[in-house]
Amino acid sequence: MKKIITILEEIRQGVDWANESNFIDDELLDSFDMITLIGELEDAYGINIGLEHLEPENFSSVETIAALIKDLGADIL
Repeated sequence: MKKIITILEEIRQGVDWANESNFIDDELLDSFDMITLIGELEDAYGINIGLEHLEPENFSSVETIAALIKDLGADIL
């Protein structure tokens, strides 16, 4: 999960990503951040995040992002 946190820190600094529990509701990520995050995750993990995965609950925390990556067949280590 460290890689996910590193990606998030590159997108937006000054947030304790590891301890935040709702990135979307707490407005920690805006729409541009989300586009950047999706691209970075796809590149880092060799996955394709399709439209069917663009649900807020898939991006609300480091844990939910990790679960999405696992569901898409990539190893999060």
